[in-house]
Amino acid sequence: MKIHEYQAKQLLAAAKVAIPRGIVAKTPDEAADAFHELGGEIAVVKSQIHAGGRGKGRFKEHPDQAGVVLVRSADEARDNASRMLGSTLVTIQSGPEGKQVNTLYVEAGLDIARELYLGVVVDRETQGPVLIMSSEGGMEIEEVAQESPEKILSEPFDGEAGLFPYQARKLAFALGLDGPAARSAEKFLPAVSRFFLDSDCSMTEVNPLVVSKAGELLALDAKVSFDDNALYRHPSFLELRDLNEEDESEVRAGEAGLSYVNLDGNIGCLVNGAGLAMSTMDLIKLHGGEPANFLDVGGGANVDQVTEAFRIILSDSNVKAVLVNIFGGIMKCDTIVEALLGAYEKVGFNVPLVVRLEGTNVDLARKMLSESGRDIVTATDLTDAAQKVVATLN
Repeated sequence: MKIHEYQAKQLLAAAKVAIPRGIVAKTPDEAADAFHELGGEIAVVKSQIHAGGRGKGRFKEHPDQAGVVLVRSADEARDNASRMLGSTLVTIQSGPEGKQVNTLYVEAGLDIARELYLGVVVDRETQGPVLIMSSEGGMEIEEVAQESPEKILSEPFDGEAGLFPYQARKLAFALGLDGPAARSAEKFLPAVSRFFLDSDCSMTEVNPLVVSKAGELLALDAKVSFDDNALYRHPSFLELRDLNEEDESEVRAGEAGLSYVNLDGNIGCLVNGAGLAMSTMDLIKLHGGEPANFLDVGGGANVDQVTEAFRIILSDSNVKAVLVNIFGGIMKCDTIVEALLGAYEKVGFNVPLVVRLEGTNVDLARKMLSESGRDIVTATDLTDAAQKVVATLN
């Protein structure tokens, strides 16, 4: 689950991570009031959407308006806010459709000496958390990794104890921080690492992490996403969820107990088991097709869930065919077919449907399909299924 920058900073501040002063604004007048309340000569008005690249992004309705803008008066804050609120911001991460801006964050200007990059993720190689830093703050870390990999520092740390002081000092030295900045790093870096662990994050990113001219490290930007599987431990985090920022189909799937991710292809997939779903998508691509989604109905899907799964798949206008790939283990194949045929009746199909079944009671299930009288193509194995569903598009 992702959250907005201002929400991430509120949580970071509570975890004793230094952030600049900022105020949330939902109207142009609130943006002007925020400028006055911050009391400085400059402030930054930031669009709040779940996408990076906001500073370089532009609004569809106002092509000259950036998603993040420096202002020097309350009037400037109000004028910019009036163009930003309610408009659609397109960034490198939002896609061409962009996202509507409904909230702004007005932040006090800083006297910046340096910009750094900081990120915390789980490293599969070390099977634990790792703190990533770079002297190239403000840039996309993927670009730095490709063009200047030597500028990326990584420091694995203990998943229970967190980042030790000596590790923070080592990173500070490697980044050329000394004096007040090094002492600030000894507090800032362990605090961010502890926040990542205590909050069950999947990612915490501060880009840029700035060093003020006074030598203080502050999170100038913040992106935080949480591990959905751990949200039961943090019920308060659910209040931070902004459904307007999420894919409508993925929200519907979550409410139905389905694991769904929308993709760009034209072959819809309904599979039981995440690994099998990944393999199904791989085989579709191998045989020249493009999957339209990842959809795992789980091992105990019922008629209602299968019906909603089909509705979600077919609501995508790009879907031109559907592949159902089921391995009946805990759930018997005949039970799956019963649910599938029931869903077929309720939803109705106007695209080809290919079904591959294997597992418990598979012979009975295949007989049920062949005797159903429905226009359903059956497949004997996964390769056969992938070839047949791709062939329906030719």
